[in-house]
Amino acid sequence: MSHVEPVTALADNYIWLGRADDGRQALAVDPGEAAPVQAWLEAQQASLAAILLTHHHGDHTGGAAELARRHQAPVYGPGRETIAAVDHPAQGGDAIELAGLGDLQVLDCPGHTAGHVAYLWEGHLFCGDTLFAGGCGRLFEGSAAQMHASLQRLAALLETTQVYCGHEYTLKNLEFAQRVEPDNELTAERLRRAQAARSQGHATVPTSLGEELATNPFLRVSEPAVRAAAEEYAGAQLDRPEDVFAALRRWKDGGG
Repeated sequence: MSHVEPVTALADNYIWLGRADDGRQALAVDPGEAAPVQAWLEAQQASLAAILLTHHHGDHTGGAAELARRHQAPVYGPGRETIAAVDHPAQGGDAIELAGLGDLQVLDCPGHTAGHVAYLWEGHLFCGDTLFAGGCGRLFEGSAAQMHASLQRLAALLETTQVYCGHEYTLKNLEFAQRVEPDNELTAERLRRAQAARSQGHATVPTSLGEELATNPFLRVSEPAVRAAAEEYAGAQLDRPEDVFAALRRWKDGGG
């Protein structure tokens, strides 16, 4: 068995720390800062076995080099991006074996950045800024077609997969999701739960892939109601799912 815990960093980032229930070896995902990770390791009396980076943005990589030096830990990251701290480039299809932690699968997820990757570890999906709770990442380097394909790749995983994203963006994402599908009662209920959680200072993540498939419009582009809303926004017929996705992303980027 394994479990994952968050530590907060910067304005709204999550750094994910995972370890086996019966061991002290830990992995850190997207450490934008070193200090919160170090404090967690000391409190848990854990050793840092590896660092996983999903993409090159500084709020996900800023603490990696310091942690790697301090713990002599390998740093895995996207082989198609230039990240100084990475000494183990990874790409989709790779399998990573970590002593005391088991195996991880690497998935290519371009869109937010050109070489973005995700890591699947014993039912835990570390997806960086590709898939968010209720939403998805902006298209800084990739195309809408790439991001749609990446999201479909993640959507094909088991619905019980736990989704660990990089930011606390859930409220705004679900507010947009409700505008896209105002009659989706699951989205309305999820938004109420998220509002209650945030009012008490609790995280809204992780989520499950099943919940995302039921409420996240960026994974629901083939649903008639989502397509109709995207066509109304675009003022045009949208024949392909990737075109619906592109319209939704433009709508959200425009303050939708």
